[in-house]
Amino acid sequence: MQMFDTGDVRLHFRVDGPDDGPPVVFANSLGTDMRLWDPVLPLLPKGLRIIRFDKRGHGLSSVPKPPYSMGALVTDCERLLDHLEVRNCVFVGLSIGGMIAQGLAVKRLDMIRALVLSNTAAKIGNPPRWADRIAAVQSGGIESLADAVMERWFSKEFRKTAALELWRNMLVQQADDGYAGCSAAISGTDFYTPTSGLRLPALGIAGTEDGSTPPDLVRETLDLIPGSKFDLIRRAGHLPCVEQPAEYARILTAFLKGVGHV
Repeated sequence: MQMFDTGDVRLHFRVDGPDDGPPVVFANSLGTDMRLWDPVLPLLPKGLRIIRFDKRGHGLSSVPKPPYSMGALVTDCERLLDHLEVRNCVFVGLSIGGMIAQGLAVKRLDMIRALVLSNTAAKIGNPPRWADRIAAVQSGGIESLADAVMERWFSKEFRKTAALELWRNMLVQQADDGYAGCSAAISGTDFYTPTSGLRLPALGIAGTEDGSTPPDLVRETLDLIPGSKFDLIRRAGHLPCVEQPAEYARILTAFLKGVGHV
């Protein structure tokens, strides 16, 4: 675990694997930290340089006062990857992480060889919906939203398991300001036009029971990128890397091999 000062925020990050391995960057969802990827990483091919980070306001990163902009989140990631001398990575972004991925690919194509856009979209929700969520966090904290978030995140079957408590606890332990700040960033983002200009290998991953970014929304975004691929994971919600890690790793590994990254 390490910290990097971007000049605007201090980012908690972690690098696993050999320094000269093919880089794969993971960016997680709103309300989670880098541990989101723990179930999947042991199932990926050996020898990759795995880079994870907590976006501003989440995990062990610092928590500036909200609101945040998507441009700031993209710049945070850009500065971290420049610091780590990352070029030609495969970038795996889930939910808001997938929005960061799109923004970074548009801005710094030298950094990104291929995109995996998981449970995300070029535009998620609408400003009134996000304004309501921000107001709820500001008045009652993340705890006031937690049960509703669990319903959107996970399949009905998973919500019956004891493991649900792990992810609910992770959510409510995030900073209220961080959650509100990143919610504002999502609210203000519409990447339909810039993403439609991307020309690089891209894979979309969706969960059949995702209540936040339904499969059709994910597919619509991937259709903006010519030649992209799309995979649907059954019996999974918004975080298929948690509910179906073996299937998620299989799909991701096949994509990495397909683009010559392993």
